[in-house]
Amino acid sequence: MTDKNLDMPNLIADQLHPIDHSQLFAAQPAHPVRVLMLYGSLRQRSFSRLLTEEAVRILEALGAEVKLFNPKGLPLVDEDNVEHEKVQELRELSLWSEAQVWCSPERHGNMTGLMKTQIDWLPLAPIGGVRPTQGRTLALMQVCGGSQSFNTVNQMRVLGRWMRMITIPNQSSVPKAFNEFDETGRMFPSPYYNRVVDVMEELMKFTLLTRGTAAYLVDRYSERVESREELSQRVNMKAI
Repeated sequence: MTDKNLDMPNLIADQLHPIDHSQLFAAQPAHPVRVLMLYGSLRQRSFSRLLTEEAVRILEALGAEVKLFNPKGLPLVDEDNVEHEKVQELRELSLWSEAQVWCSPERHGNMTGLMKTQIDWLPLAPIGGVRPTQGRTLALMQVCGGSQSFNTVNQMRVLGRWMRMITIPNQSSVPKAFNEFDETGRMFPSPYYNRVVDVMEELMKFTLLTRGTAAYLVDRYSERVESREELSQRVNMKAI
């Protein structure tokens, strides 16, 4: 640290690290981008699932490796259910992912309970030393039963930030979704479909830019300081 930092008595100088360009511009991993897709409805003809499946096709055409989580059977959040096979499957997929897509119907002006349950099962705390959402890119989509709304994507955007994810600027909202898919479940050509393509392209670009450096991008001074204080407390307790 320079002498200028002597005027900052609150700063723990050795925990304020210079920007490391070698980490910030690290080489890209060689494997395809890994994307986890979550949707928020269990209806037989679920438009959030159909929209998500269209996004899967686009991402695969762009070279991604995509996994679609089926939330059927996922229990409500409860300590007794942590070892449930669906909970473990969801957490393992989140740890595997480098990017995620969340797509929910809008119900009562909000995301569905099923969508929120999936997100609530992903802890902020590390699993095996790795946080299941931090540093991953995130794209958001919603389907509407009526006129176009952005309530759900905006609320999921708040959640994405809370989960320490890199939420991309673009998003998709499909109004009157029952008019946008044919009888086989494929989406009709439309500006709404074009927007989905836009969002998936942007997700891929942001993920490729950040996945090799995600751990460094979310490395935080406050957490380095906290870790130092915790270590000090443990040492002092042993001394006592």
